[in-house]
Amino acid sequence: MNDKIRDLLNQIAALEGQLETTLHEQESRIVFQLKGKRVEFEQDVRVAHRKLKRHFLRWLVTDRPQNLITGPVIYFMVIPMALLDLTVTLYQAFSFPIYRIAKVPRADYIVFDRHQLGYLNFYERLHCEYCAYASGLLAYISEIVSRTEQYFCPIKHARKVLGTNARYARYLDYGDAEDYHGRLEQFRRALK
Repeated sequence: MNDKIRDLLNQIAALEGQLETTLHEQESRIVFQLKGKRVEFEQDVRVAHRKLKRHFLRWLVTDRPQNLITGPVIYFMVIPMALLDLTVTLYQAFSFPIYRIAKVPRADYIVFDRHQLGYLNFYERLHCEYCAYASGLLAYISEIVSRTEQYFCPIKHARKVLGTNARYARYLDYGDAEDYHGRLEQFRRALK
């Protein structure tokens, strides 16, 4: 990797850090406290949330009909997602210790907290938690796969690929065979 690419990656990392700080500052304007896994809002915020809550009949009438029609198809996907969750979790539990790869903490990716929002009715909470599971699961799996890729084949593709993992930019260039095995060991050691 040349110096210009390394400098750009360092700038990107610095900007991501600034973005995270700014987003956290913006989020902290809404007053709540985390007590373990429980979120507690101030009393006036809880009251305001309850006033904004749509009761079931109003929600049912104002919701888009296509949402109700596609609901069974969407929720059926929980079965393959749960199977995928189980198999990837077992894969990580069995394989990562053998290769000495640090395990991906599932709880860092799959977070259920939207049910604590007082302005959501039961069905909206269910939808939100379903989406939290699905998107968190995909991020969890993506991290497991990216660590696996870094261990076995940290090589960029010849063509541009969309949606690459955060490690991808530091992978070896396609076709760069110089000391491949030595550099592969460096990538592997970095996963411990």
